[in-house]
Amino acid sequence: MRTLSPMAGCVLLASLFASSQSILAATALRGPGLYASPTGNDRNPGTPQRPIRTLEHARDLVRRINRNMGGDVTVYLHGGTYRLTQPLILDASDSGSNGYNVIYTAVAGEQPVISGGVAVTGWKQVDARRNLWAAPAPAGLNNTRQFYVNGMRALRTRGRLPVDVTTTPTGYTTSSPLMSNWRNQSDIEFVYTGGNALWSEGSFGLGGWTEPRCPVASIQGTTITMAQPCWDNSTKRVMLPESSGFKRTANLVGPASVGKQPAYVENAFELLGTPGQWYLDRSTHTIYYVPRAGEDLRRADVEVPVLETLIAGRGTVGHPIHNLVFSDLRFSYATWLLPSTNEGFSEIQANYMVTGEGGYATQGLCSLAPNGQCPFGAWTKTPGNVSFSFDNQIQFLNDAFLHLGGAGLELGNGSQADTVEGCIFTDNSANGLELGGVDLPLGTGDEATRDNVIHNNYIHEVGVEYHGGVGICVGYAQRTKIEHNQINHMPYTGISMGWGGWPDKIQQAGQANNSQRNLVAHNLIFDHMLVLADGGGIYTQGLTGPTLDEGEQLIGNVIYNQFSSGHGIYTDNGCKNVTAMNNVLFHTNHDNWGSRHKDYYNGQAGQDYDAFRFEHNYWQQGDADSSKQNVTIKDNHLINALSQAPVTILQDAGLEPAYKHLLNEQLEKPTPPEAPLKVAVSLEGGIALVTWSPSILQGNSPVQSYTVSSSQGDKVNIAAADFQRDGLVKIPRLANGKQYAFTVTATNAAGNSPPSLPSRPLTLEAKTISKPEAPANVSARAGDGMVSIHFQAPENTSSPIMAYTFTVNPGGRKITLTGRKVLVLSGKHSTFDVVDGLENGKSYTFDVAAVNAAGEGAVAITNAVTPTAYSSPNQN
Repeated sequence: MRTLSPMAGCVLLASLFASSQSILAATALRGPGLYASPTGNDRNPGTPQRPIRTLEHARDLVRRINRNMGGDVTVYLHGGTYRLTQPLILDASDSGSNGYNVIYTAVAGEQPVISGGVAVTGWKQVDARRNLWAAPAPAGLNNTRQFYVNGMRALRTRGRLPVDVTTTPTGYTTSSPLMSNWRNQSDIEFVYTGGNALWSEGSFGLGGWTEPRCPVASIQGTTITMAQPCWDNSTKRVMLPESSGFKRTANLVGPASVGKQPAYVENAFELLGTPGQWYLDRSTHTIYYVPRAGEDLRRADVEVPVLETLIAGRGTVGHPIHNLVFSDLRFSYATWLLPSTNEGFSEIQANYMVTGEGGYATQGLCSLAPNGQCPFGAWTKTPGNVSFSFDNQIQFLNDAFLHLGGAGLELGNGSQADTVEGCIFTDNSANGLELGGVDLPLGTGDEATRDNVIHNNYIHEVGVEYHGGVGICVGYAQRTKIEHNQINHMPYTGISMGWGGWPDKIQQAGQANNSQRNLVAHNLIFDHMLVLADGGGIYTQGLTGPTLDEGEQLIGNVIYNQFSSGHGIYTDNGCKNVTAMNNVLFHTNHDNWGSRHKDYYNGQAGQDYDAFRFEHNYWQQGDADSSKQNVTIKDNHLINALSQAPVTILQDAGLEPAYKHLLNEQLEKPTPPEAPLKVAVSLEGGIALVTWSPSILQGNSPVQSYTVSSSQGDKVNIAAADFQRDGLVKIPRLANGKQYAFTVTATNAAGNSPPSLPSRPLTLEAKTISKPEAPANVSARAGDGMVSIHFQAPENTSSPIMAYTFTVNPGGRKITLTGRKVLVLSGKHSTFDVVDGLENGKSYTFDVAAVNAAGEGAVAITNAVTPTAYSSPNQN
């Protein structure tokens, strides 16, 4: 008889034990479910009393019994943090079967957190003067772009350039060699913020809707060499051939280069000193941080994300991943490192970017450039930290996506019949939720993105690092339903849908695609476009469907308080076959809707416009009814307050009653807000006019007020509501000949933010200020008991315009218009406001005047108009 050696016996016993545990786990899965806990053990059977520990082991156990399911298989996750050491990768073999789902969900009443972060400990103060603390970077951490203290995002070090720069083909020359002594030069990053150019603050992006970033390669003496290919991709463009008859860049999007200088420089050790800013010295493997008031690093939970992906579901054409549910989970602490490489972040729009060596000359240019890559506009998407592609019937229910360094959730190409419902997206560096892509415009079968539902989600304060981020960003898709979401406090656009319409700029059809029957309905969008410009509450472009009835439907959305200039509903280049009905558009800077574009699809030569229908909306723009050249404007009502719109539309927009609790969920404790951005100043007549972009991250508590401080000791406070109304702060009694710079702090119930970056320094000079000329191109459009007054800024003015006045004739009543849209109005742009309280059937004209520091200027008089009751009355 053959006997076993002691070692062989141990191996056999271990094998038998593992087999028995697997049998117990499989039994648990078929019965009450499999249980996991961060304090469990993967040698356990996964029962409620003896849970397993890792998601990877849960996945592997599911694979043993999911081939022929007779019911749903559920993995219950106890509360606590599941720290992933590598992404959880799922594929078709992890799917449900026979129509049943594999469900990953929280144990009732508990909160599991799926984390790609590690804790930072061992903090010591190393510089008492600056209150600078340091800790060893966690083992295995090579780089990260995010840092959190007690759940509050801190900023990488940042500041204005300390030298003057002149652009060169490879970077810059500087006015002094100061920066040549800075450490870790290839980790330094230049940031080019777009937005509205105003007073002392320029617009530096590849268009006002972008914020590119490029790393430095080296600094020698007074020569800064920027990293490639980011620099070329951000400063070079291929021009269309002369034979085209157009002097345009071949990509047709934005200017040919970023601005002549960055808005600010980021991630430099030498800029440490501002509370709430940090720096990772990769050469010494040390993290530095200046704590905010009240933070004790010896007791704080300090987290840095390590992983770039938390969960990736990867199907293939013919073998999609399917029937998976993730519910009541929290996805947190992931980073995204591509912008820290030589690729940088050469943004085109909505966090899509140009990548690759020579990308500026080929990527997405198709037939418009030699060696152009097709399809047109196929630029690189910012990835989601949770992502799925070539998938169907994937559900995310009541989850939270926060503290993430990329996009929150990406449902990429080939996503079909997915549902995202009851989720919160906040504190994401990039887009909140991405659906589809822009590289498969003609995808069919498993390649098509179709039949997805995005319902009742609360999306706020995303795009907090890459400010071109969008709440919901959809590429090419079919039969999408985006309904009853609330999207607010956004640096750029609320919802973006469609792509590829830019060729109409050169009288060509936009990119052919299979998009159709997408619905955007009953969403509530407000306090958006807080940093960047030329976007909207809902932005759409490109061909949206083969016919008007099969095109995009925008129904019952409420959009208001748009900070920067753009359009409330924005139908951009090549946007054809869109219907907008029963929407409410209020206080959207500049327009409620814009704009018409010539039709070049299907052999059209621009003789008509892209088909668009705008009916039964409530707005301030007041265009007259018309139906010509494929554009119908009909039965829209003027309003001068949200309360004047039908209560049914207002109440139906945003989260439905069963989901309104999301608005009150505190994912983290209230903290002070982040600092305001883009501080702009005008000095004249002994007065400083100061404005800024509001804080994006409010710290889980609304900003109540702002404090403006000058470098000479002046200080002024303003309530947040007053700043929203006025758009600026006036600081009087300044001294001629002195140089001033200004910072702004924001205050909420938890305390004060760190100060903003200072405005660019200006010296107050004595000069004579004259009153402004009359506004240009004034006109009036009548409604029911009210009138919409349109105008452009005066052609010449010696001082910034702070307000406009409208005087009602007859009667002499005067109304004053203030706010951000007054400040940024310039050039050929026009804007408007509504005067109500008028008598139907009575003729009126209006005196329109601009106001600057010298007073009210010359008057322009509108055409005469007569308010008239609408034939279809307001439903209130």
